[in-house]
Amino acid sequence: MPDAQLLGAGNVGLIDVVITMQAVIEVPMFHSGSAPPWPVEPLAPGSWLVLDADCTDERTGLFVAALASQIDVAPPGGRDEVVDALLAEELLIAVGGLQVGDTEIGTNVVPGCCSGLEDWRDWTQALAGGSPWLGHDPGPEVEVLGEVLRVWQDGGPNRHGGRWAGCHVDIPRRALPELLLRVQRDLVGFLDALAGWAARSGLGQRGSALVKAVDQNFAITTTPDLPVG
Repeated sequence: MPDAQLLGAGNVGLIDVVITMQAVIEVPMFHSGSAPPWPVEPLAPGSWLVLDADCTDERTGLFVAALASQIDVAPPGGRDEVVDALLAEELLIAVGGLQVGDTEIGTNVVPGCCSGLEDWRDWTQALAGGSPWLGHDPGPEVEVLGEVLRVWQDGGPNRHGGRWAGCHVDIPRRALPELLLRVQRDLVGFLDALAGWAARSGLGQRGSALVKAVDQNFAITTTPDLPVG
């Protein structure tokens, strides 16, 4: 795995411990006859799988199975065929994104429908006063309130004719770079977990290629541009 070039912004201690930001993917529904060809954690479809260095082999295998659920795999669809099909794809995607939470009040805002983990770096748009596209139905959105980024679970029009509904999490604007740094560290740690899973699964060179493909498609170890001001 290439050396990680982590985000270079943010001061340690800037974030209150109550605010969290995590990379997540949505657990897919595996239909009859399409069970993954390796052990996976039996998490409920529609729940969120957090990606970090602590992922077990079963959770890491669930991530790879979720990637494979987005593509067509020719029969017989065994382990090697699934990984080969993933490596042949021009673009890997995963339904998900970044989940933000306030542990003090117990509020979480999760990615909306059709949001993709591959776009997680778009959160830097909030530093320039905009909002990344976070999915729809209900349509999470970032409202900029001076030096506070208010992340709404539903940023679309509501029945009262206004906007901003449901729960929200407030993030100090200056804390966002450090939060994104922590997300990147989690994802770099997950790449290590993926490499370990691939080695223990006997994937050989396929495993190394898969780690590289995940790194590239989800922009994990590259350095992003951080807007200033």
